[in-house]
Amino acid sequence: MSLPNAVVESVAAATPTFTGVATVDGPNGRELELATGLAHRALAVPMTPQTRIGIASGSKTFTAIIALRLAQRGLLALDAPVRNWLGDDLPLIAPGVTLEQLLTHTSGIGDYLDEDIVGDNDYILSEPVHRLTTSEAFLPMLEGHEQRDEPGSTFRYNNGGLVVAAIIEERVTGSTYAELVAAEVAGPAGLSKTGILRTDSLPADVALGYIDTEGDQSNLLHLPVLASGDGGAFTTADDVHAFWLALVRGELVTAEDLAHMTRPRNYSESENMRYGLGLWLHPSGRSLILEGCDAGQSFRSTHDPVTGLTATVFGNTARNAWNMIDALAPLFDAA
Repeated sequence: MSLPNAVVESVAAATPTFTGVATVDGPNGRELELATGLAHRALAVPMTPQTRIGIASGSKTFTAIIALRLAQRGLLALDAPVRNWLGDDLPLIAPGVTLEQLLTHTSGIGDYLDEDIVGDNDYILSEPVHRLTTSEAFLPMLEGHEQRDEPGSTFRYNNGGLVVAAIIEERVTGSTYAELVAAEVAGPAGLSKTGILRTDSLPADVALGYIDTEGDQSNLLHLPVLASGDGGAFTTADDVHAFWLALVRGELVTAEDLAHMTRPRNYSESENMRYGLGLWLHPSGRSLILEGCDAGQSFRSTHDPVTGLTATVFGNTARNAWNMIDALAPLFDAA
């Protein structure tokens, strides 16, 4: 396919203010490849299509995939109460909350990072960021938040729920969340440039995230030094497209589990998307969506599992990807 003229015009209009990477991959190869702005402003390092960029909550899907893969091996069960693994930790989580409810944002637990309250660039971590090297290390921040809703009754986007899920995954495997992403997602899908990276020692091919559209202030003090289950992996456009293909081909989860992930459960009016299990879904069509926004990071990747079309946009501030995301969104509206 070739991109519709209206989409091409919208991309051109969004490009002058865009800093990041945007790609469209179709069944016959790459239809669009755009890299603009700087991956490192102080050193004037340009963005390239191969630059690795943070995807914030885009990697919540990895947490769900890890849970499904561990469940296939009998290490956990999605319908089991999380109290089975938490013991005396986080006593304010209601006894009936299940792992599946954490992964579908229907647990009703209190959130350590409530996006209705905090802004994209706020300093929101009460623990020193350099100590956050495992999901277990997040426990002090997860304590003290009252249950908000009856388990299973309400869809409420919840970052803390995915960290709790990652804690459970760490406990049943003895591995860190970073190790689990490598072993259960990147490895099986052949993603050589995807992983949980230390933010204080990023490799040369990784874009820094910036707090403002101008200036050199990075997001180093805003995010955990190693991300947990609520997001923060780094990846490339090539790897994201490969991830989608591996997911729908059954290389990461079974066909039954993929159907479970992609079954619409709730609709978010504020996001104008539906939600499955660890995945956003097109509001009315069949497309699957990864999305994330955080200090210094903005991201969306949309994939049509029938045609194989993938549109991926990374930005290295919290806001500069969205015009480009909007420009590419019509590619999926007819499916």
